[in-house]
Amino acid sequence: MIYIGPSETASPEELAVYRRRRYTACREAIQEEAAKLPQVLSPAPLRPVCSCPCAMLRLGNDWFTPEPSVIVSEGLLDKAWLDTLTLTSALWKIQCCGSRFSHKRSDLEAFSIPSFAPLFFPTAGFGSQADSSKVAPCCWGNSRRKPFGGAGLTGWEKMANGDTEQKERCTSSHVYIAISNSVDTKNRHPQSAHARMAALDDGFEALLEPFYNGKKLTDPISTTADKFHLVPAFLKVKGLVKQHIDSYNYFVNEEIKDIVKANRVVRSDQDPNFWLEFRDIRVGMPTRTEDGEQAHLRNPVTPMECRLRDLTYAAPVEVDIAYTRDKSVIVRKNIPLCRIPVMLKSAKCYLNGATNAQMEVFNECPLDPGGYFVIGGTEKVILIQEQLSKNRIIVEADEKTGGVMASVTSSTHERKSKTYVVLKKDRIVLQHNTLSEPIPIVIVLKAFGGLSDNDIIELVCGGDARYQDDFLINFDEAGRAGVYTQQQALEYVGARVKMGGNRPRFGAAPRRNHAEEGLDALANLIIAHVTVEGLDFYPKAVYIAMMVRRVLMAAQNSKLVDDRDFVGNKRLELAGQLISLLFEDLFKKFISDVKYNIDNFFKKPNRTSTYDPHGAIMANGHYISHGLNRAIQSGNWTVKRFNMNRAGITHVLSRLSYIAALGMMTRISSQFEKTRKVSGPRALQPSQWGMLCTSDTPEGEACGLVKNLALMTHITTNVPEEPVKKMIFAADESVGPIREYTGTEMHSKGSYIIHLNGTPFAVTREPKRFAARFRTLRRRGWVSPFVSIHINEHFSAVHIATDEGRICRPYIIVKNGKSMLKAEHLKMLQLGQATFDTFLTSGVVEYLDVNEENDTLVALQEDQITNSTTHMEIEPFTILGAVAGLIPFPHHNQSPRNTYQCAMGKQAIGAIAYNQFNRIDTLLYTLVYPQRPMVITKTIQLIHYDKLPAGQNATVVVMSYSGYDIEDALVLNKASLDRGFGRCQVFRKYTAELQGYTNGRRDRVGGIMKDEDEKPIAKHAVLDADGLAQVGSKVESGQTMIKKETPLDQISTGIAGDRGSDDYRDASTNYRISDPAIIDKVMISVNERENKLIKVQTRQTRRPELGDKFSSRHGQKGVVGIIVNEEDMPFSDKGLRPDIIMNPHGFPSRMTVGKLFECLTGKASVIAGEKDYGFGDAFRSHPVESMGQALIDHGFSWEGKDYFTSGITGEPMEAYIYNGPIFYQRLKHMVQDKMHSRSRGPRAILTRQPTEGRSRDGGLRLGEMERDCLIAYGASQLLLERLMISSDGTELDVCQECGLFGYKGYCNACKSTRNVTQMTMPYACKLLVQELISMNVGVKLKLEDEFPHPR
Repeated sequence: MIYIGPSETASPEELAVYRRRRYTACREAIQEEAAKLPQVLSPAPLRPVCSCPCAMLRLGNDWFTPEPSVIVSEGLLDKAWLDTLTLTSALWKIQCCGSRFSHKRSDLEAFSIPSFAPLFFPTAGFGSQADSSKVAPCCWGNSRRKPFGGAGLTGWEKMANGDTEQKERCTSSHVYIAISNSVDTKNRHPQSAHARMAALDDGFEALLEPFYNGKKLTDPISTTADKFHLVPAFLKVKGLVKQHIDSYNYFVNEEIKDIVKANRVVRSDQDPNFWLEFRDIRVGMPTRTEDGEQAHLRNPVTPMECRLRDLTYAAPVEVDIAYTRDKSVIVRKNIPLCRIPVMLKSAKCYLNGATNAQMEVFNECPLDPGGYFVIGGTEKVILIQEQLSKNRIIVEADEKTGGVMASVTSSTHERKSKTYVVLKKDRIVLQHNTLSEPIPIVIVLKAFGGLSDNDIIELVCGGDARYQDDFLINFDEAGRAGVYTQQQALEYVGARVKMGGNRPRFGAAPRRNHAEEGLDALANLIIAHVTVEGLDFYPKAVYIAMMVRRVLMAAQNSKLVDDRDFVGNKRLELAGQLISLLFEDLFKKFISDVKYNIDNFFKKPNRTSTYDPHGAIMANGHYISHGLNRAIQSGNWTVKRFNMNRAGITHVLSRLSYIAALGMMTRISSQFEKTRKVSGPRALQPSQWGMLCTSDTPEGEACGLVKNLALMTHITTNVPEEPVKKMIFAADESVGPIREYTGTEMHSKGSYIIHLNGTPFAVTREPKRFAARFRTLRRRGWVSPFVSIHINEHFSAVHIATDEGRICRPYIIVKNGKSMLKAEHLKMLQLGQATFDTFLTSGVVEYLDVNEENDTLVALQEDQITNSTTHMEIEPFTILGAVAGLIPFPHHNQSPRNTYQCAMGKQAIGAIAYNQFNRIDTLLYTLVYPQRPMVITKTIQLIHYDKLPAGQNATVVVMSYSGYDIEDALVLNKASLDRGFGRCQVFRKYTAELQGYTNGRRDRVGGIMKDEDEKPIAKHAVLDADGLAQVGSKVESGQTMIKKETPLDQISTGIAGDRGSDDYRDASTNYRISDPAIIDKVMISVNERENKLIKVQTRQTRRPELGDKFSSRHGQKGVVGIIVNEEDMPFSDKGLRPDIIMNPHGFPSRMTVGKLFECLTGKASVIAGEKDYGFGDAFRSHPVESMGQALIDHGFSWEGKDYFTSGITGEPMEAYIYNGPIFYQRLKHMVQDKMHSRSRGPRAILTRQPTEGRSRDGGLRLGEMERDCLIAYGASQLLLERLMISSDGTELDVCQECGLFGYKGYCNACKSTRNVTQMTMPYACKLLVQELISMNVGVKLKLEDEFPHPR
């Protein structure tokens, strides 16, 4: 029932009657519902707490109120909320005022909170400097309710009894009431907030709390300063790595079931009575079980065990099947199908939701981001893939030919194809790869049927004469082809369909005539994503007419061409979507294999047993497992249905530093050719604001093609279309289905077509009102928060998007010039009574994608809000990503410097994880004494970089010193290095697997070889008695670490005379690096193949030396130029001696003012002992004056300069010198790993030239350009020496008569020794001559005397 409110002219008596009636109806309806509901708590009489018509009503021990989102307009109340009334948690804000019955619609804003939220009554002035004693917290339940004012009665009861003072106290404030029924459905007992928090809290959780900067619960909250606290709240539920995990969860929980449902029935061609049905599919938790083991033997496996034992972290997949046997249906459950790799921290991983104590048991780092796979012991990441959006029309213009083309990539579960509508020389044609030639557009539209020529013109052009004139010429094409009816059009199309379009793969297909071919192509192949039901082609006709109209509009106005690089036209594919594609392909192959197996069985005329599909499923299921593992391991994605062949989808997770791993999770890889020098896709698009990081992109060929997500972005997963379709019609009465409108009505002025995911769906005359109401539904939680709506004025269209892969980010909603984020919301967040998702349904925050951003006006700060502002940024620094967020004051640096730092921040050596010493990685760098930066940003705290930092705070003095500091070289203090500055450790892994062979023999670990004195030979000095290196021993180059031996005989059977040798050959793992190392760990285990696995980890400790690379966080990289004794360094009057001296010439051309600010801010925070000073967030005004004042207060110069004395002469420096702490990173590029030279050494066998590369002890190449320089210089003898004598000079015999090579003074061609002479030439030249001769190309060498005889 709906109660219609009184008219505006109603008398007071009529209003009173109306209010009484509405109130009574409300009450009766709730009593009806109360009778149906179970009494959870003790029953209590139903009575109102105040006499307002929308007031809260008491039911049992719970309170209810009509849901505000259904109050459509003033005085209009819907009963829909009563139908869904349940004992759920909600928090309603009711602003009472002195007069009765005066509720405004805007006062009723709802938001949901966790079910354990306590009840509290904040009074007026809440969130300001008000008396906190007035806040009376109240726990739920009769016995524990604290009095609001008086001994026995609560404030509400006093108020109901007519206590006027109490009524005034209550009605002057915002009253918050929590309806709480936190009954645990599993254990059936109420849970308190404290009980739940206690389960999580193990001391470390406090560090991860969102409120820091010294905020206490009692401190006042300012929405301007503290809106930042929405960022950590967001990062708890979305962002950074969560999109990978959300996407994977969606796959294992939803998509995998949909794939099986779409392919669930297998029928036999041989026996029509037999069928096999897959009824359900489930993904379990990761196990150690190998294929074929019993289910009860399965035991869980942790990711760390998989890393160490080279296993794959995968979970079993089980199916329920039903099949027929002798006219009865047999159901079998929990049949193992395959194993699927599990993403770490996803819903199917043991680390999901684990506390820190549990993470410690798992040997995992609590700060590890997750979102990657462990395949064969290697950590693999599926990079985010950037694609043009599917099922959307993209219009492009060809500047050379002047043609316009609209293309759409149709993507369904069955097929993927591209359709083009092309305007060329005033003719419009439709192109598709199943059509042998382009087809005139009018013939296509006629083939759809039911459309007269007039209808076609109306659908395409409406009543617009400009487009009609351009389009009419296309009817001539149809007339010329003799096509006037639908039948003729279908035959015309069918004759041009390529053979084998949509044929079944197996068996001969029945022959079809041209009309049937054309009908099939139009229904299923062309624009495949617009489905045709019951031969109703109208939706498809409208779609193609829309494409033609867009082409005509772009031909008239060149500005209406789409930009392919616009972020709104892109979709990002995540791990879940890519695995889903692969799994669907593999599952379809599996189904066809099972069908083949079934048909083979039923072909046999004399069967001895009944068919059991269990064996076929078990036998073919492992193809799915191998296919998934191989794709993730190699990075090659091959989907046969779509002819998709992509390489480089997965990469090994970079564990160089914590930030390198995190940066890799947010990386976006573009499928664009890296070699092409085009600026369009590489340019920084304005639409990337807030969505993609503006600084974090590599230098070089991938510049601008590889991008990174910003801090607060989220990538959407798919939202079902059906509920959204219902909401479109419910949102506004002006909306009507598109098939009720003619073409003229559709395209008339003021009509807007509503597109759902790019497909025309409905028409409205009130686009702005419809969009506003649709947004209201979204803000109140009736529509998913990730559904976007925007109005395109150019094309008179409203676009609603629900598809996956759109990139979006949250904004604070602004209404009537006021931010909807209030201090009380932040208070709720602080008290743990609300999460970020709570605010989505309460109209405080909403997600906007790139297209919807175009319809908004966003203020950066609260003081910039005007009446036309629609949204406000949560925090400006979130337009940068996680890696660029490490830079302090990035807005004071020249842009490329920030980009350089993004690349170098990933190469900085630091702590990679809390479990770094339990891991055995291929290469692991760790800093011995990492330090938290003095000057941090809020991003550093949010991503916990301050807990796993990669660098140290160095005292830096900016001055010229010694001449060894030119070109960015650094001067280091030797005493600082002695104390451990920049010291790092390098760990390397060496692996050996003891394999088994078919004849039963196995590899083994051999014993030590000893010399005459019974001592181990030098090569085996570090080996223990068991043939493995001793932990703690020092290993030199060439020494053996694992004494592995392989049998010579690996193939003989051992039957009769077929017996091979019993000897073993040495296959040891030796240490090959020139610098010695210490054996750190030795691990012995067994891998998946039951082979023994041995891993040895070596450790080197390195202190900085000349040529090692250092960098600050501002792209200022430099190598160590000289290391100076401390006594020779300059010192200040307070005795301060620098760790690093930096040349001042690094500043002017680089313009890294942020580095100067970091130095000053760091100095002030150190001297004042104030941690809060050291914040260098982007886009915040920098308090240079207050920092200078802090320095003055402690007796320093305000500009950060000090009086220094030379350590060499003892005289004072002639100027005051700028100094302070700057965070320096030690990078992985070290001289020890790169230094290389050789005199004589190994040569390549084929060319006899020195080998190439440092690892092979190769030579130094004098290349073509160096050769050109020497030629230009005229140094011929140096050239001769470098290119021949020092390389591959060789002596050989040449016959002067025939010009061929001789041998030992004899020419085989001339059969003579007379004219054979010796000469020196490069061996490569001799090889070339011989190879040419081998290909029947005669090469003759003509010789002249070096000193010819004068004639």
